[in-house]
Amino acid sequence: MSIGLCRNFSGSVGQILDHSQKRRRCSSPPSSAPRSSRIQPCSPTSWKARRLLLRKRHPRNPPPCLERQPASRTRTTPTKGRVALKAQENLLLLVSVAPPAAAAHLVQSSPFCPAIVEHLCQLHQSMPTFLDPADIAASEGISWRVPSAPSDEAPFPGKEALAAFLGWFDYCDRLIQEAHTVVADALAKAVAEKLFVDILQPQLLHVSEQSVLTSTALLTALLRRLRSPALLQEAVAFLLGTDLRPAAPEDSPCALCAQLIRHCDHLSDEISIATLRLFEELLQKPHEHIVRKLVLCHLEGRPYVARGCPEPESYEDTLDLEEDPYFTDGLLDASFQPPAKPAPAPATTLDGKTAVTEIVNSFLCLVPEEAKTSAFLEETGYDTYVHDAYGLFQECSSRVAPWGWTPALTPLDPHEPERPFFEGHFLRMLFGRMSRILEQPYSLNLQVTSVLSRLALFPHPLIHEYLLDPYVNLAPGCRSLFSVLVRVIGDLMQRIQRVPQFSGKLFLVRKQLMGHIPGEQLDHQTLLQGVVVLEEFCKELAAIAFVKFPPQGPHPHLSPPLEGHI
Repeated sequence: MSIGLCRNFSGSVGQILDHSQKRRRCSSPPSSAPRSSRIQPCSPTSWKARRLLLRKRHPRNPPPCLERQPASRTRTTPTKGRVALKAQENLLLLVSVAPPAAAAHLVQSSPFCPAIVEHLCQLHQSMPTFLDPADIAASEGISWRVPSAPSDEAPFPGKEALAAFLGWFDYCDRLIQEAHTVVADALAKAVAEKLFVDILQPQLLHVSEQSVLTSTALLTALLRRLRSPALLQEAVAFLLGTDLRPAAPEDSPCALCAQLIRHCDHLSDEISIATLRLFEELLQKPHEHIVRKLVLCHLEGRPYVARGCPEPESYEDTLDLEEDPYFTDGLLDASFQPPAKPAPAPATTLDGKTAVTEIVNSFLCLVPEEAKTSAFLEETGYDTYVHDAYGLFQECSSRVAPWGWTPALTPLDPHEPERPFFEGHFLRMLFGRMSRILEQPYSLNLQVTSVLSRLALFPHPLIHEYLLDPYVNLAPGCRSLFSVLVRVIGDLMQRIQRVPQFSGKLFLVRKQLMGHIPGEQLDHQTLLQGVVVLEEFCKELAAIAFVKFPPQGPHPHLSPPLEGHI
């Protein structure tokens, strides 16, 4: 392809943008369905299945190459819209076959990158300043081939402007994905500079809660659509920075990353939930820097493990609640017993890992029987979690396979002195949120546990040991996910005594959350909902541990053990 052809085609970029605007204006009108009829994606009472008590799964967008314009939309699209679509397809083809010389000319001597990104920013500016996060999350079917909101969705102010922006961002991402490396890198940097840094970052750091909420939800929607490696690289650097050194408690990470982590612990529950969703979406992206920056850089070297200390001889040595320093502030009622604990010492495999059956039993037995309700309802068993966790673990393993993680832990040097351990700002925030699960709103608890389960799925030995091994011998002053859960259980055991008819009320709340009975306000409802989420989360962690290290090794057709018979 000649540079002359490249010049001629780059000159038509402006015409493509004009046609795309006309195509958007000629799109089908929005439905007149009332706004109140929309399904709220965050509504906890609409979730029937037990596994959805822990997270709302947004449908993933299909790969762009598989997207097809609906037949009904094709018949009603005006001629100019079809011309614009064909021009976009030709431009996509052009950048995908450009030789190095033409690619360099396209970047250095044509308005290609500035025009594409300027149009993206103009579409963003045309949207309302504030949008409902539910409206943004519901805009799932929009792509560059179908840059209009589906006509069967309820209208809201800015619906078509949002659809146009998301559709053009999808087109930018596809251009970057298909283009020559020179073009892809230049366009990705331009999008990051003009959209991420110049527009979204000030909104994310703004003092207005509404601005923070809208920009966070919008950035989550962009991450969900993002597939090109070059633009993903820019997005990760924008959100997390590039420094991989572990942070100290007094250190402040990348300014934006630090602010986003603080937003997860915001006074506004809406902002906390929206930002936790952003991190959950980020953790599902195929980029090693994400999990390394947020978690692994703090766990390397295993500083959370006690040096020179013998392993505990029995399970009781590690989990006796009456002797645990967390529970010295009060005596437990003699009529309320802690959960049953298996007597034998934890079994280990040949490589020193705690046997998976011991781990699974530890999580399943953590919640006391008086606080369990799932056994009284159908389809609330542990086996469903195993099947779900297996699929998610396979997906996660495929995503991280190119990163070359070793499956074995690095042995500790018993003569190496202990060094201070800090779990990092991200895990500290998650553990803090988890420790308040009995006091937080139900929807917030769902999102916190959803992020933690996403982390636990990563097939890295440090993550498995720190998040899923109850028997890890923690260094003084250190905590793990299991130790946080133990503290929550101790708090729960004392709170139960102050709630009359606790078991009956808990069962009623469980049925309300499952949608079996109409919801009504009850005393201690936040506590009771937190107990339900806690029970489900422990089952989910047990299932994740089981599928990561099944007793007979990895197996394509897992047959989960019966709950309580492992």
